[in-house]
Amino acid sequence: MGTTGNALHEYTKKCGEVKDDLLRAMAKLLELDDDDYFVEHFGDKPLTDVRCSYYPVCPRPELVFGLKPHCDATVVTVLLVDDRVGGLQVLKDGVWWDVPIVPHTLLVIIGDQTEIMSNGIFKSPVHRVLTNTKKERLSVAVDYYVDPEREIEPSAQLVNEKRPALYSKVKVKDYFARSYNAFTEGKMVIDTVKI
Repeated sequence: MGTTGNALHEYTKKCGEVKDDLLRAMAKLLELDDDDYFVEHFGDKPLTDVRCSYYPVCPRPELVFGLKPHCDATVVTVLLVDDRVGGLQVLKDGVWWDVPIVPHTLLVIIGDQTEIMSNGIFKSPVHRVLTNTKKERLSVAVDYYVDPEREIEPSAQLVNEKRPALYSKVKVKDYFARSYNAFTEGKMVIDTVKI
């Protein structure tokens, strides 16, 4: 492995530690019996991918998205965003909000798989990336997914009479297939497993 390969390996390793620590904290917040509830769901063959995105200067940003509105089909995404130019926005209550630039930080986006396993307590936000008329933008996303052969569903500890299961059980690889189709059609894949 060359210098670049070693650096990428070390970066993804550190992101994995951030991901595991965050998921353990989330399990504690939910008062689950096992702090490793989310971490253990990854299984023996979890998937991790790294996306390096380059958004060039765009003279007509009102006509071109850097990335159209979507939710991540992940457990979580650890994102290193450009600390010079914004563009990431999150949808809340029908309004698009700019995600502030905080230099030298990582941004964590909760994914659909966590929303399902938390029975909707943790939400997978709809987000998009805008292009910029004056500056190019870079980002590095590390996506973490449960083993595609495993099934996910709301934790039994988070389902009761007051809060019934909001999502059906789904095999992760089937969810991936739905995710691709939903993204191309401009729909949210999480809606396909809502009860």
